[in-house]
Formats: sequence, C-alpha cells, structure tokens
Amino acid sequence: MFSKMTKSLVIYSFICCSYFGMSQQVADSSLVLEIENPYHKKDKGPTLYIDEAHHNFHTKEGRFKPFSTFLENDGYVVKSMSNYDNLKPTEVLVISNAIHSKNIGNWQQPIYSAFNEQEINRLTEWVKNGGRLLIIADHMPFSGAANELANAFGFDFCDGFAQLSKPRNQPDIFSEDNDRLISSPLTDGTYGKAIKSVTTFTGSSFQIPSSATGILKFKKGDECAQPEIAWQFDDDTKAKDLEGHYQGAIMNFSKGKLAVFGEAAQFTAQTITNENGTFRFGFHSEDAPNNMEFLRNLMLWLSAKD
Repeated sequence: MFSKMTKSLVIYSFICCSYFGMSQQVADSSLVLEIENPYHKKDKGPTLYIDEAHHNFHTKEGRFKPFSTFLENDGYVVKSMSNYDNLKPTEVLVISNAIHSKNIGNWQQPIYSAFNEQEINRLTEWVKNGGRLLIIADHMPFSGAANELANAFGFDFCDGFAQLSKPRNQPDIFSEDNDRLISSPLTDGTYGKAIKSVTTFTGSSFQIPSSATGILKFKKGDECAQPEIAWQFDDDTKAKDLEGHYQGAIMNFSKGKLAVFGEAAQFTAQTITNENGTFRFGFHSEDAPNNMEFLRNLMLWLSAKD
C-alpha cells in the first residue's frame, strides 16, 4: 500500500512536476553554459547522438537543449537521430524518455514498450560490437516504455515514482554521507573530477545485473510508488521497498559500454511554471552543485576508447 512517507514526498513532486504542468515544462534558455577547461577541442570530440525516433520527451533542441549545448561546449559533436542505420561502433547514443505512440497523452496502464523486437536486437548487437549507449528512463510511463530494452541488458525497471526516505520535501540527494552514492569510476576521479553527491528530481528505479556497477543506490525504506495513472495517488496505490535497487549504473557489455539512469532532469536544466509558481530543476538547481561535473564524467567514461 501507499505509505505515509511516500505520500508526503509526492507533494513536492506534484508541485514541481505534476502531470498537469507538463505543458509548462521547458528548457531553461537563459542559462549560460560555460566550461573553463573543455575536455575536447570544439567540434573535435566524440560524436554523440540523441534519439528522436520514439516520441522522446527529451530532444536535442527541446528539453535536452541545455544537455546538448553543455556537451558541445565540452567539445562533443552532438546530433539528433531519427533511426539507427548510421550508428557506428564507439559512437555514443543517448535515449532519453522514449514512449510508445499509444501512451502519448495517455499516461496510464498498460504502458507499452517504445521499442520493437528488431530495434532491441539491433541495439544489443551494436553495443556488443563497441557501441556506447546511455538509457535514461524517468518515472512512469517512461520507465515502463524502456523496460523491454533494459531487460535485454539484464536491467529491470519498477514502472513508478521512486523516492528517497527523507524528512522533508526536497530533491533526492545521493551522497557519500547518506551511503547512496557508491564509489565508481564516475565519482572517484578516474574520469573527470571526484564528486561526493548527485541530485535527482523524481525518477524511477531498477535492479541491475551482477556485471553492472551501481552508482546511485536506494536503501531500505526508499520506495517506488506504482499508480495506475501517472501522478494520481491514493491510499490503494501500491508501493515497493527499494532496498537493492538503483537509479544509476554502468556496465561494460562485450566490446561496448552501457549506462542506465532513472531520472532525466539531473542531466539538463528545466523550469516548470504552474499555479504554485516557477521552479528550477536540473543541473542549474542550487540543490545540484555537482551534476554538471557528473555529466562530464559520465560522458568521458562512455566515450573513452579503453
């Protein structure tokens, strides 16, 4: 059943990210994204594609504009992609919040897979042969839409709304101090700068295969609320304890690399305006001081030819 802890935490999420305010959720175009010491010379870095073939909630020139601009300033060549025909080994593909056409404007069960069997097989083989894939699947319905693709690599999403157990309404902070940020090549300084916390803004959760390295880890008492209709919670809403589940993980997969994350706003900069006001959430939030460096570290790891 839906616990009192999760019910109180959803109030924060509803204010900032409610389904009824999604039309007002936009990229923060006022943000100046400067990098003092880029990792690559401008337009000389690795090529990175952003998937736009699956009714994606986040696109290169849309809600992921700050993501793409920030990485372009770090020297990456960022392009949108409408099919997978031209993908080459060692290139990076980002799939963020894909959704099936049947669930556009229909965020209720059943949630259909955004990917067909042929696409899943193609992506799996591409990663095996050296491809670099970043799967981002937010809270319901996006976690459900990506789950069959994630299953092909051994990951399994809870299609719901994941929340940390915390004393007051605030974003989810995974840190060394609360034992939810696990030391990994993305956080210990192996790739980029060492960081001690990462902040997310209401996402999903998943279980990982034994060969994966977990990074953002849930603990006992954290929950995944699973409503029948997104953002509609009541006393009968199911909730799953998230001990042993994650919101971020990486894995070497044969010759390629895979990263899976259960929250998208941490990698971009957005504002939401509704009857309660205008809210900033993403890597420009004062609650997320390390997210930009974490994104840089992640892309260094994904694109590295090691």
